Amino acid sequence: MNEKISVVIRNKNQAESLDFLLNNLKKRYFEDIDEIIVLDNLSTDNSSSVIQKHALKKVSIDKFSYGGSANLAAECASNDIVVIFSAHAYPVSHDFFKLIQLSFQNNSKLAGLRCLHNKNDYALYINGVTANENPNGAGVIFCGSAFNKKVWRELKFKEDIQTMEDKEWTKRVLDKGYAIEFTPSIFCYDIKRSNKELFFRYKNEVIGGYQLWHTEHNFITALKMLAGSKISAFRVFISSIYYSFKRFFFLLKFINNKPEKF
Repeated sequence: MNEKISVVIRNKNQAESLDFLLNNLKKRYFEDIDEIIVLDNLSTDNSSSVIQKHALKKVSIDKFSYGGSANLAAECASNDIVVIFSAHAYPVSHDFFKLIQLSFQNNSKLAGLRCLHNKNDYALYINGVTANENPNGAGVIFCGSAFNKKVWRELKFKEDIQTMEDKEWTKRVLDKGYAIEFTPSIFCYDIKRSNKELFFRYKNEVIGGYQLWHTEHNFITALKMLAGSKISAFRVFISSIYYSFKRFFFLLKFINNKPEKF
């Protein structure tokens, strides 16, 4: 396999995060990366200026889909190892790309790698859980993960799936006898979503979960979800009010009885 790495970044109106990611890639991983490409989904902020500042190739996405953007990432990449990032994520470990290269060198049947970014990843990796055992928890994710373009030429990503295109691809490549592995390459997934964005994500997860994992929902589960959300929101509200007054009265007491300064 060609050991050079192409990094492809999906971006929409995240100019500040994109600039941070690109600075990180260029300053800390310059020797490990052969090319960087930005897939931009019609950004209206100054993302284009950021891309121009870093003198990078920009590919525009007019009609976004998760599977379609992953296919476009593979088409644009010049190398067999393709690492996909979203603009709001960035590699942390110093050997992030070196470990990816090593994994592909050691396994000719390797289709993809899942890097580590949260406690679930760490636990599954440490406990040795494989993608065959848990394709959802140990399969590739199309942010901060790598895939083999040679395998992609045989098994492209589905563009008609609402979401979880990475997990659907994981299942297909495993069924074909290829491998998906964890690698201890650590990255940070740094995003704060609004309620509107969380709802959009929830809709996609319900649809994707039904299509891929055949997760059923009915009227009873919908009522339980609503009741659980209301109870949780009420508890958070009561707790916030309670501790806001606790802080207030503590501060009054502190003002009237300050400790000795050091």
